[in-house]
Amino acid sequence: MSIPDRELETSPLGGAITRDGQTVTVHIYRFAYTEDEWTLEVVGIDRSHIVWDETFESDLDAYEAFERAVAKDGIRSLTEDAPAGH
Repeated sequence: MSIPDRELETSPLGGAITRDGQTVTVHIYRFAYTEDEWTLEVVGIDRSHIVWDETFESDLDAYEAFERAVAKDGIRSLTEDAPAGH
């Protein structure tokens, strides 16, 4: 049984973010037309990506989790063979 493609709602809080000369793209999304929690994914310029294990009640909560990770470990921790599961 296949699952049909579903439309995603993306947060305006996502996008390209540069810190310390390193750029990543932050994706914050959920299934459209639902009250599902938000997913946070970060894609590096090297095409590495990290998807958080947890989901977030709001898109702002997801963005703040990204900011906490950058403040704690630096933006480079989110690229180039970074461990998954923030």
